[in-house]
Amino acid sequence: MTQHFPSRQLRFFLTAPSPCPYLPERYERKVFAHLPLSDGASVNDSLTQVGFRRSQNIAYRPACEACTACVSARIPAPDYVFSRSERKAIARNEDLERHLVEAEATMEQFDLLRRYLTTRHADGGMAEMTWPDYVAMVEDTAVRTHIIEYRTKPKDRGPGELVACALVDVMSDGLSLVYSFYDPTQSRRSLGSFVILDHVVQACLTGLPYVYLGYWVRGSEKMDYKVRFSPIELLKPEGWTLVVGGAAKAANDTL
Repeated sequence: MTQHFPSRQLRFFLTAPSPCPYLPERYERKVFAHLPLSDGASVNDSLTQVGFRRSQNIAYRPACEACTACVSARIPAPDYVFSRSERKAIARNEDLERHLVEAEATMEQFDLLRRYLTTRHADGGMAEMTWPDYVAMVEDTAVRTHIIEYRTKPKDRGPGELVACALVDVMSDGLSLVYSFYDPTQSRRSLGSFVILDHVVQACLTGLPYVYLGYWVRGSEKMDYKVRFSPIELLKPEGWTLVVGGAAKAANDTL
């Protein structure tokens, strides 16, 4: 795998310790760098492949002194075998239409995000997100990114109801799910899992080998869903390691 970094050396910074949003009584630190405007997409690709995540024009990764609970996770799309429950989740959402739209924030998306955060993450770091914050999250980027809107099929000439959104980076080797949110009242649909499964399908259709899920955090119920997908690859010190089934949770014990 060829990694690309700009001719001008990246400058990395370390944040001060702050309360961990995932694990109680722990503190987190992050190392981060500003993505260059000229070749931000290529640099973001290379950094993501070694465990970084993107937030606007910043790439970051955990740098905690006494904790290694955060582990990068990605799904190898061509090898993925859908379980019976996953096929049911896809079938339950066959009435939805997917729309790829430019990375431009809309008030309709923001209203859905606010309902999602209030219900599912009221005590999280994004709970107080404002409209300008959302605009920055979506539009402040130098990489190849877009939004996937999932809507019910329209009953008239207008658009269908917006039930889920995903902010997605298109990388050289996959799709990176930056952030997704959905209607918290439609629990029957399993929208969180469906969005990920749909992107596995889309990665296969476009010939991309991976779907990047961000960090699995061992011990965090909020992030535990990521290792339910199988097979999955976890980034260990020796590199990306394929794990299957329940072995994902045990794989991190040796990190």
